[in-house]
Amino acid sequence: MEDWMEEFPGAVTVSDRDHIIVYLNAKAAKTLAAEGGKDLIGRNLMACHKHRSIDIIERIFRTGEPNAYTIEKKGVRKFIYQAPWRKGGEVAGLVELSMEIPFDLPHFVRD
Repeated sequence: MEDWMEEFPGAVTVSDRDHIIVYLNAKAAKTLAAEGGKDLIGRNLMACHKHRSIDIIERIFRTGEPNAYTIEKKGVRKFIYQAPWRKGGEVAGLVELSMEIPFDLPHFVRD
């Protein structure tokens, strides 16, 4: 299953229930190269987040509700989607998708 994710153009980061990073695709590893890239696998993702982000991650684990937002960094706009993944119906970890998006992203209402 992870084969398609490796070359996915967005960054994919996956942690387990104990906040240990268990997977980074190539884009995530490149984005996080200064912090260790693929060597981050096996490390606690809470160690590289600020207090506000830790609170959000803990809320995702507690409620099972996803968190989504956009950011702009170094002239690049990104959509961030963080959601729990489940095993046997229980929250088993966190998946974060980070994808570059255009500044003039179209929005359609389809009723």
